[in-house]
This record gives sequence, C-alpha cells and structure tokens, in this order.
Amino acid sequence: MAAWDLSVVVEDLGPDVLPLILSVTSDLHIGGVILKLVEKTQLKRDWSDHALWWEQKQQWLLRTTWTLDKCGIHADARLVFMSQHKLLRLGLTNGLTVRLKACFSGPVFSTVVEICKMLNIRHPEELSLLRPVEEKKKKKDKDAVEEVYDLTEVPLTSVSRSALYNGMPAHFADSPKMEEVYKMLSITQPPPAPAAIAKQYRPASVVDKAHINGRWLDSSRSLLQQGIKDNDWLWLRFKYYAFHDLEPKYDAVRLTQVYEQARWAILLEDVDCTEEEMMLFGALQYHISKLALTEPQTLSTNAAMEDLESALQSLEVKMDGNSSTTTDILENITAPQLNDYLKIFRPKRLTLKGYKQYWFKFQDTSISYFKSREESIGEPIQKINLKGCEVVPDVNIAGQKFLIKLLIPTPEGMTEVYLRCEDEQQYAKWMAACRLASKGKNLADSSFQTEIQSIRSFLAMQKTNPTSHNSNAPATDDSINTHSLVSPRYHKKYKPKQIWQALPDFGISYVVVRFKGSRKDEVLGIAPNRLIRIDLGVGDVVKTWRYNNMRQWNVNWDTRQVAIEFDKNVNIAFSCVTADCKIIHELIGGYIFMSTRSRDQSDTLNEELFHKLTGGHEAL
Repeated sequence: MAAWDLSVVVEDLGPDVLPLILSVTSDLHIGGVILKLVEKTQLKRDWSDHALWWEQKQQWLLRTTWTLDKCGIHADARLVFMSQHKLLRLGLTNGLTVRLKACFSGPVFSTVVEICKMLNIRHPEELSLLRPVEEKKKKKDKDAVEEVYDLTEVPLTSVSRSALYNGMPAHFADSPKMEEVYKMLSITQPPPAPAAIAKQYRPASVVDKAHINGRWLDSSRSLLQQGIKDNDWLWLRFKYYAFHDLEPKYDAVRLTQVYEQARWAILLEDVDCTEEEMMLFGALQYHISKLALTEPQTLSTNAAMEDLESALQSLEVKMDGNSSTTTDILENITAPQLNDYLKIFRPKRLTLKGYKQYWFKFQDTSISYFKSREESIGEPIQKINLKGCEVVPDVNIAGQKFLIKLLIPTPEGMTEVYLRCEDEQQYAKWMAACRLASKGKNLADSSFQTEIQSIRSFLAMQKTNPTSHNSNAPATDDSINTHSLVSPRYHKKYKPKQIWQALPDFGISYVVVRFKGSRKDEVLGIAPNRLIRIDLGVGDVVKTWRYNNMRQWNVNWDTRQVAIEFDKNVNIAFSCVTADCKIIHELIGGYIFMSTRSRDQSDTLNEELFHKLTGGHEAL
C-alpha cells in the first residue's frame, strides 16, 4: 500500500513544538503508530498511560489493534498523543477542593469509580460529576487563594480498600499531610460562616433547580469528549439518592459526604422544608458540631460517626419505606392486630372537608376502617393495602400534631391518605406498623418493637432542649454560630424554644419538560422510586408514577423525546426543555440499576448492566 504522511502533536513536547510527521500506510495499526511516535521523540520515559486523541471526531483511539483504515483516519486527521490521566480539581460536598489525577479517556462512570477508590467511598455508582455553579464573588474575594488538598502524589495502582492502617486506607497513612486529608474527608466540617453561605448559588425556583440538573456529565462518555480540560474544576455529588449498605465501620468518608451534601441542600434551600424542619436540621448540626469541639477527634473512635449515622437516619426518615428490598412473608393467622380510633383525611382540590374519626383495624399489611368499634365485625368502609406504599411523617409535638402521610400506588398514579393520631404512643405504634407494611411485613415481624422504639427516640430528640443537660459545657460552645446552621431566610424568625420538625424527603431531581398534548412547560421530578408531574405555575403535584409499575421506557434520540409505558395501558411522553434527554434517561435507568443491588453482592459492581440501562444508543 502507498505510504502517506500523518501529522501528530505530542503534548509532552510543549505547545510550541511542531507536530511530528510520520510516514504510514493505511494498514498500520494504532499500536504501530504509537511505536513510531515514541521512537521519533527519542525520549526515554514511561509512555504506558499515553494514547491518541482524534481532535476532529472528538474521540480516543484506544483500540490499538485497529488499523488506520478501519478507524477511518486519513492524511487530514489531526491527532494528539497525550496522557490519559490529567489533573482535576474536585469540589466535594463539604465545600472543600481536592486536586488529583483522573482518567480523561474512559467513561465518566469508570472515572468516578476510580476517584471513589482513591477517596475510600464505597458504592461509587451513587455518585457522578457535574459542572459547578459559579459562586457570587465580590471584588476583594477574586484574588483570594482557594485551599486545595493535593492527592496527585497518590499512585493510582496503589489505591486499594483491602488494607487499613489506624482506621484509614494505606495510601492515606503515608504521612501526616495525607492523614490530614483523610480527616478532612471523613470528619464533618464546622458550620460555614453566614458570609460563605451568602456567596453560594441559591436556586430561587423549581426551574432554577431544574437548570442545575442539566449540568450532570454524561456517564457513558469521557471527560475530554465533554470539553473538560486539564486542571478544570468539577463537583463530585451524590446523583442517586438510593444509599445502599451504609456501614459506619467502612463508610466514614461516604457518610460524611452524604451528611455534608444534605447540610448544604438545606442551607441553600435546594430542598423545600418548613421552618420547623429547618430548625430540626439546625439542631442536628449543633449537636454534631458541639461533639467535635468537646471530644477529641481520633480516627479510631466511632462516636462521631455514630452521630453522623443518627443524623443520616433522621434525614432519610421519609425514604425509609423505600430503601429495603422485600421478601414474601408467610401469612400467620395469629399475627397481632392494631385496633384504635384514628382520624382520616383524603386531600382533594377545592375541598374544605376535614378529618373524620373512624375505628381502624391494622392486620397483615392492610388497614381497614369502620364507622364505629361495634361495626368492625362487618364489612369495612374501605380496606387499603399498604405494601409498596410510601410512608411520610408529619409531626409537630408543640402543636400536638401526629400525622402519617400515606402515598398509595394506583394505576393512575399515587393516592394520598392522611392518618391523624391522638398522642405520641399511638403515633409510634401506627407509624411503625405502616412502615413495616410498606415493606411487605406484618406486625408479627421481629423488627416491629425496634421500629417503635426508634420512632419514640426520634420524637424524644425533638423535645430535647440542647442546653438542659449541658450545664457544664465549655466556653467553646460559643464559637458555634447558630446563624450558620439555618438558611438566612429564617434568621429573623428564629425562636429559642422552637420545636424542631422531621426533616423533609430529599432526593428529587427536577427537570422542565413538555408533555405530549400539552401547550405549556411542566416540571418532572425524578425520585428514587417514582416520577412526579408538577404544575410549573402553582407547584402542585399533578400525578405520580412508580417505577415498579413501569413496563419500559424509550428515548427517540433524533427528536429528543422520552416515552414511558406503565401497567394497565398507562403511557406518557414528553420532550426535554432544561436538560438533555440523556440526563433523564440516566436518572431513570440509574435508579432501576440501584434497585437491583443486594447485600450479598454489595462489593460487586455490575458496570456492564449500568451502561445497558443508562448508556443509550451511543453505548450500544
């Protein structure tokens, strides 16, 4: 075959050096091109991490056995010979930044797996990278030097979770400097100053939140393919709020980063919550920050991590009914029952009807209600099966409000039912029963009493006055600025005797879409277990669809439309407005993937299945 000239830029030679000209034939394979390049540079060094980048096509040439002809490369191709691993500044959930070497040639999913191994974060499939939102910077802040923790010295081949020294991975135990980095990763940071909170981007509406979700990188494409350059700044965040197999013994960094992401989501009001719920989260932060001041921070003790786990359990209280996989339990005719008078309310638009009292019977995984106790031997007014439902608490101890919000799955969407209890004791029993029933368990299950005790403990925490049992607290408590624990909007409303409420359910990713047949834009909320259609004008939930009723979803990559089919011939279709349909495809497919995980295979990551569910036509 006739020889022809191929021009290749060698990045390591510097920007001012002219491209190298190689004489090649079309049947020469990529590996042969690299060999010719290395010989021509006359540099003796390790080139094993280098590969060819095709600039016009924006793709890596990683199949070294393919010929130039098979790749479609001709004399006009602009190729760059560069390192596959480059510097990346990574903004963590706690607001701090690390600099490390990341893979720019593999899919972002694989890059995140590599980064999480280095940072000692299990289950990297829950995280991803996104382009940051710019902070509000004043003139005097523009010249400020940002503190960056350097991890570039950690060789990627040495990263392993198998060996732990003094409670930390081996590569963090090499020097005092590296130990400080691990403490930064695994121990919660002090509450940020109000000025630092004010500088952060704050979404003013659900549309702003939707625009943020449009910044996620494509998991199936490489960093360089998506325009990320050497030493660029990206955020590492939890993308899928389906936290699997949380274990304080092994997940010190993961638990801390989840907590920090939750804290900033509350402070910046990325998560909608009431004033009382904001105060509860402030109390949790105060408790953890005070422990950090009064107790020595050692990596060998688990006290701080136990407090973090407690905070996370409180944070996830509204997701608790969805996080466990259920197994069919043998029906037991002697299973205990709950019987009592409760009040029920079914919210409907434009209705003024309030709560009505009925006699309720809880048996197996269903609740039935009757007009009175005497009529409970007959047919109930209604029987509701709670298996697969969503259970959300709504408690105000000061106002003696003990509500249980049930979201019951139906073919048309989700039906809301509110149960009102009279006191804490009744609430704890019925709330525990509803949670177990949502997982397919009845009252005979061994965890019933444990669940009751957990709910009582959580209620007791809300009633506790932080200063009532700490009369000997040191003066360092004064260094905790309570204005740093809640968002600025609530500073003027803060009351010392405020009763803190249960935290809101977070984990909904918003995107603006236009449903087929509609003339206006609406919001689609993507949660760990359901899709939510929200009216953009008034913010009301129009309809909800659960993943367990989903039969299939399809993406038309040409028209950029998504179509989803549910059970009982329910079909929806929409086009994407604020985010690429690939992001929505990844979120839905990612949550389906998260539901396939089990404790038996907690350390095995099925990367191939993830790409099948999220990759789209480009990955096939």
